[in-house]
Amino acid sequence: MDFSEFLAFLERRSSVRDYGPDLIDQAEIQNILQAARSAPSAGNRESWDVVVVTDAEVREELANAALEQQHIARAPVVLVVCANYVRAMSRYGERGILYAVQDATIACTYMMLAAHAQHLSSCWTGAFDETSAKEILGLPPHIRPIALLPIGRGRLPAEKTGRIPLAEHVHYDSW
Repeated sequence: MDFSEFLAFLERRSSVRDYGPDLIDQAEIQNILQAARSAPSAGNRESWDVVVVTDAEVREELANAALEQQHIARAPVVLVVCANYVRAMSRYGERGILYAVQDATIACTYMMLAAHAQHLSSCWTGAFDETSAKEILGLPPHIRPIALLPIGRGRLPAEKTGRIPLAEHVHYDSW
């Protein structure tokens, strides 16, 4: 893939919140999870974990914990991507907390792109009550949910949102 193909791939991806009823097969989920394993991580600690949620009742509870965002309940699968503090802190001490969050964020990005590569839709969802999500999923204390990633077969054509001009993001040599 050359750069123009890569850029076109990225530009075709967008957040989709409306999913058809078709299930996501296990091979597609495994492909997504496998892609996350290739994400860079601090010290190669891979300080992330994921809870694959297919149970309708659990997805509904997560939707409620996510400020009633019903796209989470309607998606056939939700990947709850978590930072694993212990894995990073075992090498980096307190700084490992930040590294675990970064590792989980990058892994989630790879999962989102792997879904897109399989013609699946997703919507990175960061607005949720962490305490509720931890309780719903039975997460241990050293695990922090970072993002909910609902995945499905998008029903509607994705509308592209506007973007801030690149020049407003980029600074050379100093601010």
